[in-house]
Amino acid sequence: MKRMMRRNNIGWLFIIIAVLAISLFYFYPMIQALLLSFQSGRGTNMEYVGLDNYIRLFSDPTFRSALFNTFLYLIIQVPIMIVLALVFSVLLNDPTLKFRGFFRTAIFLPAVTSLVAYSVIFKYMFAGDGIVNKFLVDLSIISEPINWLSDPFWSKVIIIIAITWRWTGYNMIFYLSSLQNVDHSIYEAAKIDGANAFQRFTKITIPMLKPIILFTSIMSTIGTLQIFDEVMNITSGGPGNATLSISQYIYNLSFEYTPDFGYASTVSYVIVLLVVVLSIIQFRVAGDKK
Repeated sequence: MKRMMRRNNIGWLFIIIAVLAISLFYFYPMIQALLLSFQSGRGTNMEYVGLDNYIRLFSDPTFRSALFNTFLYLIIQVPIMIVLALVFSVLLNDPTLKFRGFFRTAIFLPAVTSLVAYSVIFKYMFAGDGIVNKFLVDLSIISEPINWLSDPFWSKVIIIIAITWRWTGYNMIFYLSSLQNVDHSIYEAAKIDGANAFQRFTKITIPMLKPIILFTSIMSTIGTLQIFDEVMNITSGGPGNATLSISQYIYNLSFEYTPDFGYASTVSYVIVLLVVVLSIIQFRVAGDKK
């Protein structure tokens, strides 16, 4: 008994630092933010306002714009990114493909690129006198430069392209590592039975990658709901809040506008609620009832 107790105590010594760090830097701020969402003020003289901040959400046009934009990014960008990652992983898993290592590295490289650096590059590339407009004009695809960053529609397109460019390779690595464990004889048997490439992809690859697809879908959903760097550095939320995200709105409430940390905390808990609800929906759609 003493030996078991000593072993348990040693186990706790190994994890106690991690438990304290997680509690201090994760759970404590989450609880404080929740309490702060029921208050109003600039940080020094906070007063309790009950549910007023939550009621204010329903009459806040800027919040509705940020919520709409974020959901638009989510429903368009995440499916495109997941499909592209799946296609790339299948293509780069082909043992007969030459220079596989180069292509894998090239597609994954954007995932380790600095968020701020690539956002600034995208901003200059799609500027009125940027390389994209020059290229399209030289090829006579367009007759005059497109105002990518000052047009509400095209500015959203740029944000979606930027996110897809950065995170597709990241998700591809998960699928590719899973495909390494799939016996190629399964595909060969299906091919002998007459299954074409599309049938092998939908009937073999996708079912086998179902847990990983669920994982990457949830992680991509969380990441898109928290999108900040791209919007902040490429369009600054403009033009006229056309690309404003929820996270940037939280930043503006805290540091750009007259500071209102209570209302900013309220908006941040909207992201928490959306993450929980959408994760549950994705689990249900995937058929995982655990």
